[in-house]
Amino acid sequence: MNQQPAQALELWLNQWHRRLTALPFAAWLLLCLTGALPAVAENGALLSRTEMVVSDATLISYRASAQLSNAVQLVRFWKFTYESDGLKVCGYMAAPRQGGSLPCIIENRGGNRDFSPWTDTNSVRLFAPLAAAGYFVIASNYRGSPGSEGQEEFGGADVNDVLNLLPLIDALKPEVDPARIGMEGWSRGGMMTYLALTRTKRIAAAIIGSGEVDLAEGIKLRPEMETNVIAELVPGYATNKVQALRERSAIFWPEKLATNTPILLLAGTADWRINPMNSLKMAEKLYQQRHPFRLVMFEGGDHHLSEFRDERTRITLDWFNTYLRDRKPWPSLEPHGR
Repeated sequence: MNQQPAQALELWLNQWHRRLTALPFAAWLLLCLTGALPAVAENGALLSRTEMVVSDATLISYRASAQLSNAVQLVRFWKFTYESDGLKVCGYMAAPRQGGSLPCIIENRGGNRDFSPWTDTNSVRLFAPLAAAGYFVIASNYRGSPGSEGQEEFGGADVNDVLNLLPLIDALKPEVDPARIGMEGWSRGGMMTYLALTRTKRIAAAIIGSGEVDLAEGIKLRPEMETNVIAELVPGYATNKVQALRERSAIFWPEKLATNTPILLLAGTADWRINPMNSLKMAEKLYQQRHPFRLVMFEGGDHHLSEFRDERTRITLDWFNTYLRDRKPWPSLEPHGR
């Protein structure tokens, strides 16, 4: 830990301790009751949790398939808010109705601000198959998104909104098994997953779909991403462009990823939003690091692999069942065999 912030915190605590111990009990009690004492932020504190009712009429309006409708009947859904760096951030949860000490999947959204946030509709569509298969699913909309406080930074301080789900998950025990946590992210959510994996070793397995790993190359493909998103959201971007892009581009720091987390890379060869070569290049970097991974490229698949929805679900569950639910070790990564 940096010594200066630690020393400053210790000094602040000592000062308040001396002040409080010098007060008569009645005065101390009055401060507590009136809220005059300084508030202490608690990252991951659950502030609210409201169950959602998904009716048959709602499913009809979603044009849900029979398979999805059956999954929804087995699942409970919630909206929630929690504390992250002193901000109120909103998100969604889902879990099978039978309950139990469940393995947990953190879902990292793509998009930015009010483009492609988690909603009542897409959270039900995407979380129901996972929850019906026995997983507790939790997802943040990040700071600066609809319903959340603060300013989004597109892979800056908002990564804390992902990491601050970990103490929340710990507090949800026995609903959740905190020893079995996985993570999945698509598109921008893939970038958030890579960034999170540089700061925690608690993720048993990860899936990254159509993930951006080189923002400098990405804005060559889509210049509007720089002008309309990155330049508006990343602090100090105008004067620190090269470093800001590199800090958010996993292709430059694969050695920083948690070595105990196997990663499944998914991509469609017809994706126009994110160059499919990203996944191939990242696979090469992971291979060079002897990092456990698997790469699956879907012929003619779009950004969300919408042509392969059932196969995507099957592969996702197979990966999480193996390395998250069952905690199976991966095979040796060293050359072997006959």
